[in-house]
Amino acid sequence: MYTFFQKCKIHKKQIQKHKTILENVLLLLILAAGFLWMYQEHRLQQTQHDIAEKILRFHVRANSDSREDQALKLKVRDAVGSFMQQELADAANLSESIQAVETHLPDILDTAQQAILQEGYHYPVTAKIETVDFPKKAYGDYTFPAGEYQALDIVIGSGKGQNWWCVMYPNMCFHGAVYEVVDKDAKHSLQQVLSEDEYDAVLKSRKFQIRFKYLDFLNPLFE
Repeated sequence: MYTFFQKCKIHKKQIQKHKTILENVLLLLILAAGFLWMYQEHRLQQTQHDIAEKILRFHVRANSDSREDQALKLKVRDAVGSFMQQELADAANLSESIQAVETHLPDILDTAQQAILQEGYHYPVTAKIETVDFPKKAYGDYTFPAGEYQALDIVIGSGKGQNWWCVMYPNMCFHGAVYEVVDKDAKHSLQQVLSEDEYDAVLKSRKFQIRFKYLDFLNPLFE
């Protein structure tokens, strides 16, 4: 009888020991995942900052979410886009693109106002280069991380409706008549401006997971 209880006691100690080891391993895994997540978030923020220094976005804010105001937003987009396509054709970099937009801001404003009047509305409108805090946005196969970007920001009326956006430089807005489709020329333009890692980060990445070059086996922890 004594031997039986002694064996049970030893067995209980072994179970407790294994449980402690398992708990410690689990804790280490959680800590490792936490550190990797923090590192990934840091990489994400740095990537967003690097991308923001290379692109100019085009942002049109509708007066409201009514069907009429949303349709008007697209009319303004088309008018300004058509005008700026030619003006930005020779821009070789972000600085030249911003300069071209700033030079033509009075024309952009007039173009937007005329588009609004032609549709029978009298909303006020503003147009300026501004630093805009964007949420994560998808455009075609591309997803751009949340953060601050320079943008040609056009606000119609109260500007409380859903917005429309694209990348003005490099030119992803004005290739052909279909704005929501990113064609081969636009993809090539973006590739020329971004680094390989930056391009890979936004291409087909709606979750915007930064893939570690030598640690791909760890990425499932974040999915």
